Amino acid sequence: MQRRIVTGSIMLATIIQALDSTIANVALPHMQGSFSASQEQIAWVLTSYIIAAAVFTPTTGFLAGRFGHKPLLAGAIIGFTVASMLCGAATSLNEMVLFRLLQGVFGAALVPLSQAILLDTTPPEKHGSAMALWGMGVMVGPILGPALGGWLTESYSWRWVFYINLPLGGLALAGVLAAVPASKLNLTRRFDWMGFAWLGIAISSFQIMLDRGQSQDWFSSNEIIIEALIAGLALYLFIVHSLTKHNPFIPMQIFADRNVVLGLSLITIVGVVLFATMALMPPFLESLKGYPVVTTGMVLAPRGVGTMVSMFLVGQLINRVDTRLIMGFGMMLTAASLWQMANFSLDVDETTIIVTGIIQGFGIGFVFVPLAAVTFATLNPSLRTEAASLFSLLRNVGASIGISITQNLAIRFTQINHAVLSENLNLLRPMLRPGHAPAGWALNSPQSLALANLAVTREAATIAYLNDFRFMMYLTLFALPLLFLLKRSTQAASREEMNAALAD
Repeated sequence: MQRRIVTGSIMLATIIQALDSTIANVALPHMQGSFSASQEQIAWVLTSYIIAAAVFTPTTGFLAGRFGHKPLLAGAIIGFTVASMLCGAATSLNEMVLFRLLQGVFGAALVPLSQAILLDTTPPEKHGSAMALWGMGVMVGPILGPALGGWLTESYSWRWVFYINLPLGGLALAGVLAAVPASKLNLTRRFDWMGFAWLGIAISSFQIMLDRGQSQDWFSSNEIIIEALIAGLALYLFIVHSLTKHNPFIPMQIFADRNVVLGLSLITIVGVVLFATMALMPPFLESLKGYPVVTTGMVLAPRGVGTMVSMFLVGQLINRVDTRLIMGFGMMLTAASLWQMANFSLDVDETTIIVTGIIQGFGIGFVFVPLAAVTFATLNPSLRTEAASLFSLLRNVGASIGISITQNLAIRFTQINHAVLSENLNLLRPMLRPGHAPAGWALNSPQSLALANLAVTREAATIAYLNDFRFMMYLTLFALPLLFLLKRSTQAASREEMNAALAD
């Protein structure tokens, strides 16, 4: 019973953090109107949260050792819930950005800490099933976020996007205080302020570069060049400092484990594919197909159903089947769904979109859960919390990279496609001559030219989105060979064998 309460409370803590990574996206236009903010200004509502969470996620290992898993998780839930209430009550853009920063600071520990606690409180032979449950919260939260956010915004107010965390946070806190066991403390380890500073500067500079690159025309802007140089230099200094310090901010022993290194690489790619797809589909459906926000959320929500079903199945299979085969199957499903999306048109019906989303959610679920289990299968338990922090950090970094790259490619391809398609708009083409052109398409008036330009822009943008889906399909297939480099793990080994592996 105690283990069920622990699992349930940790699931809730994971869900509220994962939800907030996407639930606020659909409410941004409403917030923009409330705060009289520009497009660039309102983007800081998302950016501030992402940067704060990314910078403070790696601190989870040290804080868990100093204060213990239970007090840290309880404090993080309280802080996150209070910050959510403050976000809902914000009266200005400055207040909202400040409260979102606080939300990111407290929310940073929720996902890696919940993963570490589940691994520590679950017998080794049941780690796969535990990661399946944990993965549901991590993956389903961002997928259902847009649908829930759209419904709350349309039915009530954008403020309820944040207020909904109050009951969920209260239940999670009650479960944590009642059932999560105390953990061993490490009071001898000192906090590596220099390592934290260099890593924080590298992450924040890189994130700001990704967020502002599109509006500043990337490396034609001095600002972007400076941010890239600062990020690169800070990362270099962090690596040098970590290799020369006795007790660095991130223990370097983590990277001696091959499964951890490969797992971190693969979760970055999963972050790119999952979150980039989620960022591209709403504008594709709303701007190009004309769907309202609520309909968009309803069409995309079944993706989460596919993820939940696959995670349940993985929990049953992971003890019997080689995890590499499970992940390979999931990647092939994901690639197949992206291939289908790359062949969409503006005439695609809702059923096709829903089925494709379910297949993709199904595939992602078959990748994420085994990956979360196999990454830590041979790692010393004392390094789990730090490794879990990096796992969450690189998933979010992958998401930022994926969203930035695909949005930039969509804009560039739209411009290129528009230029190519426009070349065919001339009176030398028989179908465009007066008397033969479609209604309103005669090219002998400004109104007709404007209508034709609108249609060409729409087609150019559609082709650009399809190119993005094809790019992510190739990226998924590129990651497949990495699976064969992972150490084989069937999760069917005896408890003694697993304990021996964990103790190496």
